[in-house]
Amino acid sequence: MAQKYKKLRVRKHTVVLNRSAGGDAGIFFFLTIMGIFMFIPMYYTVIQSLKPLDELWAFPPRLYVVNPTLKNFKDLFRLMNSSSWGVPFSRYIFNTVVISVSGTFGNLVLSSLAAYVLSKMKFPGKGWMFQLIVLSLMFNAVAASIANFIIMSFLGWVDTLWAIIIPAWGSTLGLYLMKQFMDSSVSDAVLESARLDGASELRTFWSIAMPMVKPAWLTLIVYSFQGLWNTGSTIYIYSEELKTFSYAIGQILSGGIVRAGAGAASTVVMMLVPIIVFVVSQSNILETMASSGMKD
Repeated sequence: MAQKYKKLRVRKHTVVLNRSAGGDAGIFFFLTIMGIFMFIPMYYTVIQSLKPLDELWAFPPRLYVVNPTLKNFKDLFRLMNSSSWGVPFSRYIFNTVVISVSGTFGNLVLSSLAAYVLSKMKFPGKGWMFQLIVLSLMFNAVAASIANFIIMSFLGWVDTLWAIIIPAWGSTLGLYLMKQFMDSSVSDAVLESARLDGASELRTFWSIAMPMVKPAWLTLIVYSFQGLWNTGSTIYIYSEELKTFSYAIGQILSGGIVRAGAGAASTVVMMLVPIIVFVVSQSNILETMASSGMKD
């Protein structure tokens, strides 16, 4: 028996029985290749932003830059500062920050509270209510745009930032993520112990449940922030002073080929903030995907 256990692989003092060393090497190789393919678009975007105009339009496209330059970024900021719409460019950035931060915060709070109720409390209709939430994930936002516009018009929120912020609070994707993670990570026994010690339901939620689902709400922050940060032209906003950074960038780049370099630079600027947020919390995101069963 002792001789049999000598043949078993040990990783971090734990016996590994599920696959061989060759299997691990094959999986590592496969994931490395997939990681390279996923990294290439980001690398190419950065390289494009550093190319002068003649290299930018070279054919076939090259995955490297011969004469790197920051002129594209200089052109971008020059165009941003010389806009002729009568609105300072900082206003577009301010609108985007307000939408992204407010929408993400509201989505996090409401999704967490609703997920806690659906996961850890019993009430009539709980099952079919969650099924409706899952069903709502099948519908694209464009399919409901007419109904949403009618609702926003009735509430008087058309041409206000609320028309973008409030719908973000009700995102069912965040609710689904939080509910699935609470089901698997928050023990009913722990919550019951807190209640027996005299903790209120709100205290139990905030001090016990929320720290246990930290990976889930960090993932939700990344998903929500990324979507709101990239908000461009919408059917709800008409006033120039309420439009977003993404919309303003699109207007600048509508000048044609001569602004292609600035366009490449703007892509890097737009993706920089979501990438930083993702890198900071990537380990928690992976843990949430494993717990919720989501693959993409």
